[in-house]
Amino acid sequence: MTYCVGLMLNKGLVFMSDTRTNAGVDNISTFRKMFAWDEPGERSITVMTAGNLATTQAVISLLDERSKAVEDRSPSILKCESMFQVATLVGDTLKEVISDHADEGQQADSGFNATILVGGQIKGGKHRLFMIYPEGNFIEASEDTPFFQIGETKYGRPILVRAYDPEMSFDEAIKLLLVSFDSTIKANLSVDLPLDVRVYATDAFQCDHAFRIEANDPYYLEISEGWGGALREAFGRLPDFDLDAL
Repeated sequence: MTYCVGLMLNKGLVFMSDTRTNAGVDNISTFRKMFAWDEPGERSITVMTAGNLATTQAVISLLDERSKAVEDRSPSILKCESMFQVATLVGDTLKEVISDHADEGQQADSGFNATILVGGQIKGGKHRLFMIYPEGNFIEASEDTPFFQIGETKYGRPILVRAYDPEMSFDEAIKLLLVSFDSTIKANLSVDLPLDVRVYATDAFQCDHAFRIEANDPYYLEISEGWGGALREAFGRLPDFDLDAL
């Protein structure tokens, strides 16, 4: 399992993903789930993956291989003229990989399933965010649905729904996502640090902020402890249930 979030703001996009993969409690590994293709001044594209690791790695490898300079390596994510075309390419590649794996023997396609988030901006268009399903189709983030989650989504969703504001700063958005991830990490052993983060500012056409948050990061620890204390304090201020009033 994994947890990835793409957040669409008025001023850009924020992406965050964990790095834990597991095939049981005694087989836990760390793998990157966030990938990027940048051409400064032209485009910045971020992809995050959740699901079967072999499937997601094959998709990323194909996208990367087809983006090389050799002319016959196509279609290329660096040649797409819009983010819609990027989403279509990623969806087609995901569908292709799942189909190829299923044809090799196992008939239950669900074992090879994966879900992908892709977002960014190509010169001439606006910044956009898509969620791509195993079948290759996709939906786009909008004012009504301004963020997407993939993987273990349920524990971190409430804070996003309650606190998200499209006008928030990148700093506030990272704080919000860290609370969401901390809630998920506390509730599910299959999600854990380090966390990968990318911040894209509208019309920058390059990513100036991409970094990793380790388990011993002072700010993350402050957020984790502070959020727990704030919840306990808020709970204490709520009125007690009165059994005698029944």
